[in-house]
Amino acid sequence: MFLTPASFDDLGDELTRDTAEQLARNWTTLLLNGLVLIVAGVLIWSIDWSVRSLSTFIGALFIFEGLWIMLTAGISFRAGNLLTGVLSIAAGIAIIVWPSPSLIVLGIFLGSWLIVVGTISIAGAFAGRKLLPDWWLLLLLGVAEVVLGVLALADPGATLAALVTVGGIWAVVIGAMRVVLAFEIRHLPQDVDAALGSRGGGAAAT
Repeated sequence: MFLTPASFDDLGDELTRDTAEQLARNWTTLLLNGLVLIVAGVLIWSIDWSVRSLSTFIGALFIFEGLWIMLTAGISFRAGNLLTGVLSIAAGIAIIVWPSPSLIVLGIFLGSWLIVVGTISIAGAFAGRKLLPDWWLLLLLGVAEVVLGVLALADPGATLAALVTVGGIWAVVIGAMRVVLAFEIRHLPQDVDAALGSRGGGAAAT
């Protein structure tokens, strides 16, 4: 699930059953995304990369992330989500077809993209904090991405080992958090039912 502030424009201050079901439908794709990222992170750490091969692999991850963002855009498809997905795909293609990518180019691409996506996730978390009981998980995702993006941009000409470290940490940490978030989202409709039931019971008691 990829949420932005626009995802909550048409909602009130409470998460309804219908909205919870719409969000919960994305839990399997979010779970798959998280598992793929974890595997990618392990591969990043396990392989003796060249700059060319690492660029191709990270470019493929950019394309994968862009497609995922476009297909799981939250409550409804929004221009901002689609634009972010297209930009991620374009960045991935640019990295792959670059004639001879340098560490500086790869670091700038990776850092900038992480900061943009992380910032959007943070904004979406705050926009949905009154609606999503576990909105802080989305916030942690965004903060982690921004921090890793800043690390990549702080020294874009760093060694290949440094970029492998940042890329691997991003893939494993973000992937694991998305797996956790997927299971949280899966139970949103039941959480809403429980909240409505307890509220109804309280009203009946009075």
